[in-house]
Amino acid sequence: MKITREAVLHVADLAHLELKEGEVETYRQHLDEILTYVEKLNALDTSGVEPMAQVVAVGADSAAAWREDEVHDAAVTAEALAAAPDPAPPFFRVPKVIEREP
Repeated sequence: MKITREAVLHVADLAHLELKEGEVETYRQHLDEILTYVEKLNALDTSGVEPMAQVVAVGADSAAAWREDEVHDAAVTAEALAAAPDPAPPFFRVPKVIEREP
């Protein structure tokens, strides 16, 4: 797969990154190598391959992995908001930190 310079610049723009000219070509090559490798992996038939990682807890804590989801009151909201400089219950109001010129 060939990644174009324009594609790198587009992704950098989406991520709010400013790349120097030399970085554009470096990242283009890196992304191209990554996607070429992913294409190779996608071509492999893995339908008969058993999973190699366990994502569910096993052993003594296995019941925790299957518990029902329940909503609980954290009971710390008032305490947390008391330390906030500009609270608006039940939220924290924060200043905008990302400014972007059109």
